[in-house]
Amino acid sequence: MSTEEHIPTEAAPAGGAPRSLAEALRGRDDRSLAVLLRARPDLITPVPTDLTQLATRAGTRASVVRALERLDRFALQTAQALAVAADPASYDELASLLAGDDADPAVTAALPHALGTLRDQALVWGPDDRLRLVRTARELLAPSPQHPSPTGLGPTVAEATAGMSPGRVQEIVAEAGLASTHDSVSAVTALSRLFTDRRRMAALLASAPPESLDVLTLLVWGPPYGQVTASPAAHLRWLLDRGLLLPTAPGTVVIPREVALHLRAGKAHQEVEPVPPPVEAAAAHHPQVVDATAAGQAYTALATVEELLKDWDEGGPGVLRAGGLSVRDLKRTAMALDVSEPVAAFWVELAYAAGLLASDGEADERYAATPAYDEWLELPAAERWAWLATAWLTATRTPGVIGERDAKDRTLSALGPGLDRSAAPEVRHRVLALLAALPAGASATPDSVLARLRWERPTRGGRQSPPPQQQPAPPGRPAPPAGQADDLRARVARWTLSEAESLGVTGRGALSSHGRALLGLPHEAVATAELPATPGDKLPAHHVPLPHHPGPAPAPSPDPVAEQAAAAARAARLLAPLLPEPLDHVLLQADLTAVAPGPLKRPLADVLGVLADVESKGGATVYRFTPGSVRRALDAGRSASDLHDFLTAHSRTPVPQPLAYLIDDVARRHGHLRIGAASAYVRCDDDAMLSEILADKRSQGLGLRRLAPTVLAAQADPGTLLDGLRAMGYAPAAESVEGDVLITRAHAHRTPARTAPEPVPDGPPVPDDTLLGAAIRAIRAGDLASTTPRRTTGGPAAPTGELPRTGSAETLATMQAAVLTGESLWIGYVNAEGSASQRVIAPVRVEGGFVTAYDHTADEVRTFPLHRITGVAELADDSL
Repeated sequence: MSTEEHIPTEAAPAGGAPRSLAEALRGRDDRSLAVLLRARPDLITPVPTDLTQLATRAGTRASVVRALERLDRFALQTAQALAVAADPASYDELASLLAGDDADPAVTAALPHALGTLRDQALVWGPDDRLRLVRTARELLAPSPQHPSPTGLGPTVAEATAGMSPGRVQEIVAEAGLASTHDSVSAVTALSRLFTDRRRMAALLASAPPESLDVLTLLVWGPPYGQVTASPAAHLRWLLDRGLLLPTAPGTVVIPREVALHLRAGKAHQEVEPVPPPVEAAAAHHPQVVDATAAGQAYTALATVEELLKDWDEGGPGVLRAGGLSVRDLKRTAMALDVSEPVAAFWVELAYAAGLLASDGEADERYAATPAYDEWLELPAAERWAWLATAWLTATRTPGVIGERDAKDRTLSALGPGLDRSAAPEVRHRVLALLAALPAGASATPDSVLARLRWERPTRGGRQSPPPQQQPAPPGRPAPPAGQADDLRARVARWTLSEAESLGVTGRGALSSHGRALLGLPHEAVATAELPATPGDKLPAHHVPLPHHPGPAPAPSPDPVAEQAAAAARAARLLAPLLPEPLDHVLLQADLTAVAPGPLKRPLADVLGVLADVESKGGATVYRFTPGSVRRALDAGRSASDLHDFLTAHSRTPVPQPLAYLIDDVARRHGHLRIGAASAYVRCDDDAMLSEILADKRSQGLGLRRLAPTVLAAQADPGTLLDGLRAMGYAPAAESVEGDVLITRAHAHRTPARTAPEPVPDGPPVPDDTLLGAAIRAIRAGDLASTTPRRTTGGPAAPTGELPRTGSAETLATMQAAVLTGESLWIGYVNAEGSASQRVIAPVRVEGGFVTAYDHTADEVRTFPLHRITGVAELADDSL
């Protein structure tokens, strides 16, 4: 870090260029400081005491790295160009490095904005004729053998010849056709001027052998280093003798930066991207078709989450010792949901992120639904979807990485640790925002979305490799890889596109109206957009046109949580008319099945789920009645007449005779056998049936023996005895110690109250306007205290960088005098934690060992213990 950027100095003279980053920040107004702090919120965590400390913090490595990682591609290319330019550089020099000799008009037009971005974020400071890149950024971006620059440039002539003998430098100067000099510094300067003079450089290269020019062509766009033998060939010797290649280590040579820039026509980058690549539309659909398709996916998402948690209602799979779901349990879940394992992992993680699923915390820890799940079930379908969609949009847990290895080579499991990726919410928002920028009903090509994201957030150390024919590998060096794997942001973007479709945020790849509302975008843009529909788009018969909401959109809330809640509520209102209304009837068929032509109301679905088994799902759900399912309903306390009445009331078709016979037959046998606790016993009024059971070989494992003509005793427990006799084809009923039939109802196992997992933040949050205003006032006040001129007892004014030191009596006398005159003082103060600071105060009252004063630094009235004041000094006249 450069000390010249951060040492405390007085403000630059009026009209003069700032001499440090701190001085440049002092010249900014409050609005400009707010832009800086909003773009780099880590700078006010905690709030700096003054602008010098703010400048110091803005130059730290961690903060600069974070800022560079958030630049778009052209702004980063601008910073990279400054890193290979002279320090300081002029605007014209920077423009030449980016636009080249041809002065690309697109680059020329985009450069002011990119440079403004770097200035706003305090990565560049100084006027246009003396642009300086923050020293830490220069160290990160400048070329070095250990960290090659994305520009592909090598060191300058001065850097490459730093360790070369003076004699060898003079030999190179002579071979290049230059006059010899008296010292190496002037010789290197003359050689640099030759390489930067286009006319003389062109003449020198015109005399080069063709093989020598081929070598330069191989190295010009990078990597700039190559290998040579101890006895190089003649065409290599020609380049070495004239300094067009310079040795950096035994057997290694480099093309100097000035030479490469000449061969590149002055361009620092092979491909400059001043304009973001457009997001291309893949297909166009009618917006209403998109909304209807997305609504169908939203309904399927709700049904999937309900099915998942209903399957785990009595306690789901166990929790691994290291946390998470085992691979075997994930496979079972995928089979139960009839989806692939990655899709099952997504639904499991979504339920967990929404707070509907958690571990129960018992000794034999298992996953189960939370009490919030019961609350969720009572909500209307559109609000339940908004709950899930909001949780997905803001979650940092990333199901796509499940199955990969962490830093300790451990497999990442569903619901386990290590799945948080702090960039995931931002990427999801950005992908959906790019879809929202297309005309309503248009879907985007995934490659164009990824290309746009890479432009907006490129990897700092990487650069796009040119085609192989433009960048052949130098002899002896491996060829560059044909392609690189997607980085995390690209992978999250791909997952976002598929997850948004599964969740119903998008339909047919296009952003839906309720998805647009979920992002907080106005609905009017959807209602007025016109887009030709793709042939074949048909509106479903139950489609309801989206309602229009006249009036201006509400002002954004300063509370992001409240703003997101309002957006979710609005999305739910838009989705509600698109979801099918729950039905109160089914269609009974003679093959012992019932067809639900749509979603069923919850009481009907709950009872039917006990009375019958789901055979198939889809647009219509098919239930099948079996002896086991009917017995399950009877065990739950229903009688045969109750079941007949239920089916008659909820069927649009007559109850088929086979179904009525099945219910009556199972009910007739249900409870004929009674099982209770002795170890266990079986009693029945029909002793012939008990004899039949004893004679059956399948009952041998139950350890039955006759105690009385109507009672059998068993060695098995009642539950095992119930299951065993039911497997033999009987329909026993359990009874209590009083002899009453026990009614077995579905047991819903719930965890204790659990909160949804908190997203892992990607750095400090962006401060709101209130916090920014308070922080800027505090920084300004602290800077005033640190830069205000003081005066000593002798009278001459002089700035000081140390805390004042005065005795107790002098401190008290100066304070009392300031109360009478109303003057402000400069004090040194040590707080209760032992932290020392300097402040400018205006004393109001001194009594009882305390001084009450207006603190200019904190912009408030405070009381200071006199014994914590290290010293006091008067301010120079007119300093405030």
